[in-house]
Amino acid sequence: MLNNLKNDYISWIVITGLILLLLEVSFFNEGLVFSLLASGAMIYFGRSLTPRKSGKLLFWAGLFFFLSSVFSMMTFRFFLLAVLIYLAYQFAQSKKKPEVITPVLQEPEKEFRKEPVIEKPPLFKNRLFGHQETPPHVYEWNDVNIQTGVGDSVIDLSLTVLPKGETVVFIRNIIGNVKVFVPYDLEVTLRHSAIVGSAEVFEHEEGRVLNQSLFLQTPGYDLAEQKVKIFTSMMVGNVEVKRI
Repeated sequence: MLNNLKNDYISWIVITGLILLLLEVSFFNEGLVFSLLASGAMIYFGRSLTPRKSGKLLFWAGLFFFLSSVFSMMTFRFFLLAVLIYLAYQFAQSKKKPEVITPVLQEPEKEFRKEPVIEKPPLFKNRLFGHQETPPHVYEWNDVNIQTGVGDSVIDLSLTVLPKGETVVFIRNIIGNVKVFVPYDLEVTLRHSAIVGSAEVFEHEEGRVLNQSLFLQTPGYDLAEQKVKIFTSMMVGNVEVKRI
């Protein structure tokens, strides 16, 4: 019953927060969406010009305005207050009814053998900031599934041996570009979603993507024995797939 109360409390917090966010954007703070998009664009272009002093200044200014917009939101304050109330309630409950742990001893019915699992190092890691790319030499392939904040990702599939069947590249990004270089004999499908940016797959180019989802695929993909499926999702940025 206690778990159900916790789940209901969290559900109500989320629903109330979404309603407050909708009301805030619609009536009380109509410029919030513009300020978030503008600060996001400043972070993106500042990141692109990072070596220059003007790029660094633009990046940090955009980050400052973005955090200022979030902290000034009525919805953010509501979530902060709800978390504090929840923590205070949990503390009071623990003092009122401390949890008693009673060990239960039970003889094992049969010997349990732990199943071995092989852990492989990923090619990419989840990063809030930074540029990532595959090694400039021959490397062992592992499917990519990452979430990043601000930064570019570059994947070169010509320097690895892909397994038979379907290879998956899944990248979720806030601000940044994604580039994938594929061999000429490899079939490709791309599912791309972005708020602001562009997409280029071989000779096909989408010059401007505004809150769109794209699905592009080479003709022989369905019958190919070796192929790669690319998923990209981002707020601001470009995706580029090229032959090499």
